[in-house]
Amino acid sequence: MALPKIQEARELDDQALEQAIADTRRKLFDLRFQQATRQLQTGLHQFKHERHRLAQLMTVLRERQLVAVASSTIDSDALPAVSASATDSVTEEE
Repeated sequence: MALPKIQEARELDDQALEQAIADTRRKLFDLRFQQATRQLQTGLHQFKHERHRLAQLMTVLRERQLVAVASSTIDSDALPAVSASATDSVTEEE
């Protein structure tokens, strides 16, 4: 089984991304539980695949958070600059 591609994670919407993260964390929990109870005899590579998938999903989530913060910072930086110049012109007239 090949490792999952990050492009698949980038195509998910925000809600599906959150659900995929929760599902992957649950799969990892189940795998650890099976290993601890000695029910998992083969397929130890599944740990690698699930950890890799979780890292991809969390990376995409963080990328989206950074984009959202950057866009809100740009928007909020533009507003005070306009307000400050408008305030300056009012105080100069007085």
